[in-house]
Amino acid sequence: MDKNTRIAIVNNDKCKPKKCRQECKKGCPVNRMGKLCIDVISTSKISLISEELCIGCGICVKKCPFGAITIINLPTNLEKDTTHRYGQNSFKLHRLPTPRLGQVLGLVGTNGIGKSTALKILSGKLKPNLGKFDNPPDWQDILKYFRGSELQNYFTKILEDNIKAIIKPQWVDAMPRSVKGQVGTLLKAKNERNNAQDLIDKLDLTDVLTREVSQLSGGELQRFAIAATCIQQADVHMFDEPSSYLDVKQRLNSAHVIRDLLGSNNYVIVVEHDLSILDYLSDFICVLYGMPSVYGVVTMPFSVREGINVFLDGKIPTENLRFREESLSFRLAETADDVIVSSMKRYSYSKMHKTLGDFKLDVLPGQFTDSEIIVLLGENGTGKTTLIRMLAGLLTPDNKATVPELNVSYKPQKIAPKFAGTVRMLLLKKIRTMFLHPQFQTDVVKPMKIDDIIDNDVQNLSGGELQRVALVLALGQPADVYLIDEPSAYLDSEQRIVTAKVIKRFILHSKKTAFIVEHDFIMATYLADRVIVMDGKPSVHARANSPQSLLTGMNVFLKALDITFRRDPTNYRPRINKLNSLKDREQKVSGSFFFLEEEQ
Repeated sequence: MDKNTRIAIVNNDKCKPKKCRQECKKGCPVNRMGKLCIDVISTSKISLISEELCIGCGICVKKCPFGAITIINLPTNLEKDTTHRYGQNSFKLHRLPTPRLGQVLGLVGTNGIGKSTALKILSGKLKPNLGKFDNPPDWQDILKYFRGSELQNYFTKILEDNIKAIIKPQWVDAMPRSVKGQVGTLLKAKNERNNAQDLIDKLDLTDVLTREVSQLSGGELQRFAIAATCIQQADVHMFDEPSSYLDVKQRLNSAHVIRDLLGSNNYVIVVEHDLSILDYLSDFICVLYGMPSVYGVVTMPFSVREGINVFLDGKIPTENLRFREESLSFRLAETADDVIVSSMKRYSYSKMHKTLGDFKLDVLPGQFTDSEIIVLLGENGTGKTTLIRMLAGLLTPDNKATVPELNVSYKPQKIAPKFAGTVRMLLLKKIRTMFLHPQFQTDVVKPMKIDDIIDNDVQNLSGGELQRVALVLALGQPADVYLIDEPSAYLDSEQRIVTAKVIKRFILHSKKTAFIVEHDFIMATYLADRVIVMDGKPSVHARANSPQSLLTGMNVFLKALDITFRRDPTNYRPRINKLNSLKDREQKVSGSFFFLEEEQ
């Protein structure tokens, strides 16, 4: 047998056999020898590639004008481990994460690598076909395949139908289409664990109980979805990205609520891209690696710290395998000495007030310089976006305060694609000169992987793809100040770190200023040169303090949240201390809620 097992993937959206000369079929050496390795049948929408006949020469990959074909050589040991394949020339998942009773299993990996597929299989909604999509095995064979592993007991329980699994969906935006009614009524109807009031208090849902689901904002929908999942009695609770749209405080509250579900005879599984929250939530972790939309592989379970470090390092020590070329690390002070202070221009803004309906915002005077990133920290509803819009000149302060007149580029929080056309057309129309500039291509366009989606229609992009395009558009506009609202929304953990590096490098090299609103702690600490802490009562009366250094600002902010952070000695990422742990108590006593110096 061939040492490598080949998989050939044909992208449904890109393959258009009616619009090309079928170069793949004509160029394939196996076809030229008279065997049908690549065939295009008039009834099927895409070309079909036989993996048995394919010799892996890659000629079809180069010849395809739409870039629709991917050929991958897999190590043979994975072939025996195929759990599910969606069809010929489509995505393939190897192995499954193994949940454990009474513990939280965290899943980490990039988008399109099979996390949601794994959840569907573990919840019993999708029957694993072990790669035999044309002749799916029955449950007897599936149980035989998982014999001797913890998954055998798990699937036996699912089969005997005494397991109930609930998934909190990834896309909470789509909930209003399928769920109608008032929040309070819906929660009462599902109150199987008799803990409705407790959840409503912990997740701050008191103010929205009388509202219709269709009137909720993203963050309110997310908290409602978490409450609706936690309120039901089930054997398996699954949470697909529970922290998107939530601020830091709400993320921690949700983590507490999810951990409260644990009992001795139930399973909890969480997919999460905010690594500090995943670290706080999980008891053990499975990493997923592979190639997005082509194949995904689940690793054996790791301890929490080791699992996240393996993901960031890009290397699995137990399998001696590297799945990413570079490892991701968080050296914070990497830009501290690079900037010569004398070259900085100083801008300042005076004291400002703004009233919007019932909400009042007071802004204390402050100043900022070029080549610096200021991160806005605060709960949702404390006026971060309002402050950004005032600095952008989109809102005028009530007290005729002076805001420096600067050119501003603004990336809003919510992105609604109205442009009819491809990503390439959009970028050429909006930021032609920057987009064609080789330095901008190297610094921004390439690392944001825009080339993968350059010919896709803007209207058909996923949330993460839209976010990447919006960031490139915002950075591509010539401006003095860049205002970026939640750059990490919809991005997976890997993209978040790459995005943070792109923003940091761009702001430093172009000697501009950026104000960034960010709830992902790892991204916020990596990006921030200084921070503005927002305090006060959300949605009623809030105050924006003057910019202060990262250490002082973080200490003030974390003290208000009553949490402490330590740093990981290997890659310096911030880690949340478990509440009332020894480290947590020690740091609170000494008053250092946030660590900048490395652990010894």
